[in-house]
Amino acid sequence: MALITIAADKGSPGVTTTAVALAAVWPRRVLLAEADPAGGDLVYRARAAHGGVLDPNSGMLSLAATARRGLAAEQLWDHAQPLTGGLDVLVGLGSAEQAAGLTGLWPMLGQAFATLAESPNGAADVIADCGRVGADSPTMDLFAHSSLLLLVSRTEPENLARVRDRAGALSAKLHGSQRGAAAALGQPPIGILLIADPGHSARIAAQVNDMLVASQISARVVGTIAHDPAGAEMLNSRRRGRLDKSLLIRSARQITADVPQRYGVFR
Repeated sequence: MALITIAADKGSPGVTTTAVALAAVWPRRVLLAEADPAGGDLVYRARAAHGGVLDPNSGMLSLAATARRGLAAEQLWDHAQPLTGGLDVLVGLGSAEQAAGLTGLWPMLGQAFATLAESPNGAADVIADCGRVGADSPTMDLFAHSSLLLLVSRTEPENLARVRDRAGALSAKLHGSQRGAAAALGQPPIGILLIADPGHSARIAAQVNDMLVASQISARVVGTIAHDPAGAEMLNSRRRGRLDKSLLIRSARQITADVPQRYGVFR
């Protein structure tokens, strides 16, 4: 199974752009789920495959009603919509207030997301955009089912300090009191994706890993996603150009090549 959850600690570091970019180049069939309790963005950013707008009522909102009667993994497809380019997406909630409709259902959603890859009908991995995460975030129930949790961060000092602290808190929550090498064996593993200028990414990644080791936090930098505003606009159909040649997509391809081998998320 492969449920990849993507989240951030604070601010707007680019979780949704990162999730869409990774899903767009994922090496297997994939379903992108906007699982941010604060609401989704794709209904405003992206275009449906038919050229029109996405239906805000078909996605996590409609899935919530279905899940109250039980939920099989293959039912996720009943609530998905294809974007321009063919990527299937579960559109997110319209607002934080709608998250009340998912109260108590997050563990069931996590189970469905995690087992979709094993479904005899429409098997696929799931990449879940979980937005910002705090100590009491309901998406903790998704993390518990995931094969890999990725925390996205920009590289300003305050952002790196926050992602270090958030990674430590999540490791304690998910892996128990163990630290360092012992915690590294816990599930799910925690990786960090840095949004960085490609020219400085290797140096910054090494520095962040040194910081994590010194703090005895088991999370490690998975790689870097290029800070590429032009590529992000192309990804969101707001600008024309060769998206496949953009720094954003090229960096996403490197991540999707490295992650399966490093973490064994494909079984």
